Amino acid sequence: MAPSIFLTGGTGYIGGSVLDALVKQHPEYDITVLLRNVPQSFTSKYPGVKIVLGDFDDTELIAETASKSDIVIHNGNSKHEPSIRAHIDGLLRNSTPLSPRFLIRLGGTGAIADWADPSYYGEKNPKVWNDVQDIKELTSLPDTALHRNIEKIVQKAAVDHGDRLKCAIICSCGVYGPGKGPGRTQSQLVPLFCDEIVNNTKRAFYTQSGENTRSWVHIDDLVAVYMKLVEAAAAGGGNADWGLHGYYFTATQEVSQLDFATAIGRILKKHGIIEKEEPVRLPLDDIWKMLQKSKWRYMGIYAFACNTRTTSERARKVLEYQPSAPSLFDCLEHDVLAATGREA
Repeated sequence: MAPSIFLTGGTGYIGGSVLDALVKQHPEYDITVLLRNVPQSFTSKYPGVKIVLGDFDDTELIAETASKSDIVIHNGNSKHEPSIRAHIDGLLRNSTPLSPRFLIRLGGTGAIADWADPSYYGEKNPKVWNDVQDIKELTSLPDTALHRNIEKIVQKAAVDHGDRLKCAIICSCGVYGPGKGPGRTQSQLVPLFCDEIVNNTKRAFYTQSGENTRSWVHIDDLVAVYMKLVEAAAAGGGNADWGLHGYYFTATQEVSQLDFATAIGRILKKHGIIEKEEPVRLPLDDIWKMLQKSKWRYMGIYAFACNTRTTSERARKVLEYQPSAPSLFDCLEHDVLAATGREA
């Protein structure tokens, strides 16, 4: 019998791409999505997908829908505790040890970002996090870590109800490439950087040595991890790791801020968007002032001066994850032109 799947964040960049892949690769799956607003082309593009109208504050609706589902894929608001609690509550209503339910939650490598350590602002941190070797540290991060509030809820549920609720966290790094879903099709980091250049600095930029380094993954490779986890869940768990060990990095490469800025500066100059392609070294004070619309004062530092270095060992080991998408630099021109409103 085909599994029933409840997915949130279906019009987002990642969630929408996951939805698109599920529909195309597994038309036999019974899929329901939570939507606040229905995109105009949604029903024609995905006629077999059921829609539940609501948002993350509709916790009883979420719990009731989750209770009817075999698998929940939670994308979207990464800080919304009531919604994740509602998913867990709903999944537990009808789960048993003989018929467990599955929760796949999107996290992010902001959880291990070194924004709290000024000694590495703009500099390369030698620490590379591994989702197998460092699992004890990853499941006991300080409460100040990004996403930690949600991860603690998921991990507690995994410990308390592990016989009938199988949980996994996909801790994605920076994502690039065109999304394929019904809503947002651009990533976050490339548009953020381009917007800061076009509307503020007029030059690509870095700070300090510019050797701070970020891991990256193409959206198609990230979706491949989702698909393998969903398929494992549909098979009763498969060979996947769940519970406290169900923690998956997705990185396929890493790039320094200086190399990132150099490549983007070259693209923007090539298309006449800025006058000089060489990136400029900015003082840390300037980075602190960036992205102030965010409620988090470290946002500029996190986006442009931090390290998020990860190795995706678990997915390769237990899911036979084999990344095959083009590299960041192969896709960067398309992403930059999309971010600046130009045609690729």
